[in-house]
Amino acid sequence: MFSDLKESLIGRRVGGTRVIPVTSKILFVFILIILVSNLASNYINLMFNRTELISQMKDLLGKDLRDIYTFCNNQYEIFQLTRDEKKSLDAIILKGNAQLKNSRAVVLGLKRDLKYYFTSSKGLQIAPFSDKANFDFMEKNRLEGIDEGFLPLKLNRHEYFAVYKYNPKWEIYLIRAEEENEFYQKQREIFRNVSIIIAVITLLSGIVGTILLRRILRYVSRLTRSIMSMAETQQLEIVDLKNAPNDDITYLGMAFNSLSSTVNNLIGIFRKFANQDIVIKAYRDREVKLEGVQKNLTIMFSDIKSFTFITETLGTDIIRLLNLHYDQAIRQIVEHQGIIGAIIGDALLAVFGALDDVSTVSRNKSLQAVLAGYKMQEVAKNLRDEMTRKRDAILAKKSKLTPEEERVYKAVLLEVGVGIDGGEVFYGTLGSHVRMTNTVIGDNVNAASRLEGLTRVYKVPVICSEFVKKDIEASAKEENLKSEIFFQELDIVQVKGKTTGTHIYWPLPTAQLNSAIQKSLEPFARGLRLYYKGDWSGAHKEFVKSKLKVAKVFEERTHGNKAPAKWNGIWEMKTK
Repeated sequence: MFSDLKESLIGRRVGGTRVIPVTSKILFVFILIILVSNLASNYINLMFNRTELISQMKDLLGKDLRDIYTFCNNQYEIFQLTRDEKKSLDAIILKGNAQLKNSRAVVLGLKRDLKYYFTSSKGLQIAPFSDKANFDFMEKNRLEGIDEGFLPLKLNRHEYFAVYKYNPKWEIYLIRAEEENEFYQKQREIFRNVSIIIAVITLLSGIVGTILLRRILRYVSRLTRSIMSMAETQQLEIVDLKNAPNDDITYLGMAFNSLSSTVNNLIGIFRKFANQDIVIKAYRDREVKLEGVQKNLTIMFSDIKSFTFITETLGTDIIRLLNLHYDQAIRQIVEHQGIIGAIIGDALLAVFGALDDVSTVSRNKSLQAVLAGYKMQEVAKNLRDEMTRKRDAILAKKSKLTPEEERVYKAVLLEVGVGIDGGEVFYGTLGSHVRMTNTVIGDNVNAASRLEGLTRVYKVPVICSEFVKKDIEASAKEENLKSEIFFQELDIVQVKGKTTGTHIYWPLPTAQLNSAIQKSLEPFARGLRLYYKGDWSGAHKEFVKSKLKVAKVFEERTHGNKAPAKWNGIWEMKTK
């Protein structure tokens, strides 16, 4: 037990150096300061408590008033027998004077016409009663059945503490009052003297305490400044402990520096596994809760085509290929203010608009999603080009590829489809306190997946919903800008599991709209209008004029066919 006490007071050796507890140093200083301050303040508080004195003063005034009230009643009985009013009144005045000690203390008998019936004082000239507000207060209380109380009274241009009681026999208000300044005079003198003593003691203690504590805790200030700087930059750094003394603050700083390196590594890993909004929330709130909110977001779903063939061909090397693709694709999503909702093998779910609450620079979420979708197409194309260069290098050394090599080459030529939808979804953290994940839930998520599936049907890289179209166009109109995206309607489809048709669009960045594409878009748009009206023969002729891949889909659909009976322009999909 003694060893534990010794260790808590003077510390213990760590690596040959004694780490002295800083609490021992602080304790010694503050015991001395607090002891002096408390003895002085407690002594003052014990002797001078103004609230308690006022309470006692009220009690004493009340006691005096009750004595006078009783005496007045007795004199009234005497008056009834003797009919000598002056004698009874003189007796009451003498009784009042006997109670007064201070020079401005008074006993008053106030009639209801605001004139004095009698006054008692130590020779004080009492001015006519003029405090009409307090008289009205007494009258109001009397009419309500309250015939006594405490009130602040203004008399002779001075403020008084007063108690009153109505005497129905004499029909007067009996008032016993003490002047405030006179009552507080001794207290102020004592308070002034004690304040000087306290100020001197506090000043001396503060000077000594400041010198000692600044010397002892100088490295606490350094630690605090460093940590505050880290809090602002959200980046842990190493604290400078050069020439620090051998106490537990220095040891704490050394431990912090060691921990800082470890935490920086963990934060780096955490940032890779968690989305930016979760990282910001975790740093700000110091926790990540299992909770969610309803938000208006844009959802992008991408999928790698022919993935079964790729997996069967590459085997475990599929991981390397996916990482080559995702390394660049995810960078593009993040650069366009998107966050990763899920990575499921060949499929990737991204969410746009979730960072609007924490980002200082924000563009339209649907525009960002479309631009990111086309950047992913560029990533896939660059990867295909790289693989083609590698194949050409191999062919330069030998005449042809083996069947297995040819199969591998085809497997690494990744193509991705992108579907984009949006609207009100539930976004938040799902799981348990043991393991949780950030996710998005809503029909729009499933819709984005189905739109991606339609890229295989309509032979376009990106398909979006009408929500995305309206969101981008409304944002451009609001900012008085020309839309960066041209939307070509593709079809009205009823996907499997739905009962209504949905307009789907091919969003084309205006920067990619060259003359050749525009020339092919015009007959396709004319054909689509005829197609909706049920004139499949006329639509077929227009589709043939277009060089777009999607036009070939409609060309085959309308070739030699008539519109179905009761055609409403909606094409029903039989598969997901």
